Amino acid sequence: MRRFALVFAVTAPALAWAVGGDDSTPPQPTKTTTECTNGMVWDEKTEGCVAPKESSLDDDTLYDAAREFAYAGQYQNALGALEAMSDPTEDRVLTYLGFAHRSAGESELGMAYYVQAIEQNPDNLLARSYMGQAYVKLGAIDKAQEQLTEIRARGGRMTWPEIALANAIRSGRGYSY
Repeated sequence: MRRFALVFAVTAPALAWAVGGDDSTPPQPTKTTTECTNGMVWDEKTEGCVAPKESSLDDDTLYDAAREFAYAGQYQNALGALEAMSDPTEDRVLTYLGFAHRSAGESELGMAYYVQAIEQNPDNLLARSYMGQAYVKLGAIDKAQEQLTEIRARGGRMTWPEIALANAIRSGRGYSY
């Protein structure tokens, strides 16, 4: 029992960081999803809602808004924020284009974006995890396992992408946000 406690004490902080680190955890709702409507994004400078394409919002703000929209189930709004970003070929943009399309029921298009994200950056563990979770949903466990192996080989042990995909493979379902 003491050994378990020691192992847990050593690994728990790493697990907490892995699940809560980077940008893999669901975003907290902001005024973008609590006050703005019709795909508008909250602009801290103007203290109001602005259209993504017609604003001077930087890419990081648009990316954060896209993630928030996607996790709130507002996939078309997420796509609007992503399309307003300056570099649509950036792997983080491609990853969330994949996530939004797949979550909206367009699995094939989502998978195409994941492939592009991974081609752009083979170490994109989040794209690999989302792709693997899509494979689980499609019943292609062998392909999901391939992505899990890649995540681990690329230094992704004990990270949110590895944990989420391993849980999806074990349960037969994608990660529930």
